[in-house]
Amino acid sequence: MQRKSNSDINNSSENNGAAEMQCCTLLQDAAAYQPDTLDLNTDAKAAQYWFEKFRELIIKFAQQAVVSQVDDETAEDRAAQFKAAYLKKLNEYQSNIAKNSGKTVLGTRELLQLNEIQLRRFGFTDPWLRQKQVENATAKARLKDRLQEIDAIENDDLRWTELVRGVLAGNMFDWGAQAIASILEQDSTFGLHAALDRIERRPWLVDDLDAWLQRLHVMPQQLPHKCAVIFVDNSGVDVVLGVLPFARELLKRGTKVLLCANSEPSLNDVTSRELTTLLDDCACQCSVLSTAWSTGRLLVYANGQSGPCLDMRALPQELCDAITANETDLLVIEGMGRAVHTNLNARFNCETLKLAVVKNNWLAKYLGGDMFAVICKYENS
Repeated sequence: MQRKSNSDINNSSENNGAAEMQCCTLLQDAAAYQPDTLDLNTDAKAAQYWFEKFRELIIKFAQQAVVSQVDDETAEDRAAQFKAAYLKKLNEYQSNIAKNSGKTVLGTRELLQLNEIQLRRFGFTDPWLRQKQVENATAKARLKDRLQEIDAIENDDLRWTELVRGVLAGNMFDWGAQAIASILEQDSTFGLHAALDRIERRPWLVDDLDAWLQRLHVMPQQLPHKCAVIFVDNSGVDVVLGVLPFARELLKRGTKVLLCANSEPSLNDVTSRELTTLLDDCACQCSVLSTAWSTGRLLVYANGQSGPCLDMRALPQELCDAITANETDLLVIEGMGRAVHTNLNARFNCETLKLAVVKNNWLAKYLGGDMFAVICKYENS
């Protein structure tokens, strides 16, 4: 019998939009689906690490909240209230582990979601907004150069390898990861090429790149995908210089692409509204993107999420309908929150590519790798 998560139980009566949310039709077994990779209610070592880690992280999140509203004299007091409320709830989760063990699942997803809930409660709706705007502007200015770099690679396998590496390197730009935040704070010039040098060298921790490349060889029995659904992660370098070139290459093969971004702000994750504006600007720099954007072969959808993880049981009806109507045969899940904290072990009834860089040393060791280990997991349904 499937165990529910704490949030499933706590929020079931509060979520007025629950009726509008649907389970993803691409799941192999929706009844058995559990998004969380870890269960802190049953894994004592994981619980010991993550509860302490979130106590550290909340200090930085509270500081960011104040910075985001520096002209508001109430910001500091509200940030202190946010921090206290978060820690109170965190302590409740930890004290209830013994009671809930084996009954409910408590993943890092819920503790990350709790951060967003409490921020909004105390009036901090988008603490990373300014940071996202700066990073988006910088990334847009470099998109044309990145596309020229990609187009200069004539060999198909080498070009796709660079595209995948670009998605991975872009995923380094995550202000929710303490190790990355430290790098970005200390080095304002840190960009895509510097990130490409930081990610793990092949063979990666999970390395299905060769299987993905083999799938892309166009033969009678290996036709291009009809429709790719890509769940994206961070603003700036990640989505503009990582995901867009990857999506563009799929478009060039004749694949329709649906980009799915957060419905509500979370850390520096791009929202669907922000992504729509970004595409308006980026499409002007590339005829492939421009044509696809204007003709509806490249579309943006809200993913129904207000946190950095991805629960495939709670997608908007509009997105679920589009997934079905377009005969989606490729699912791409990008980022540590969406593809490692959640969905790492989930199975889908279409080809699936999960791409992420593990930017937490404990989690990397837990998975059998080192800091900045790469997850490139390709599953042919």
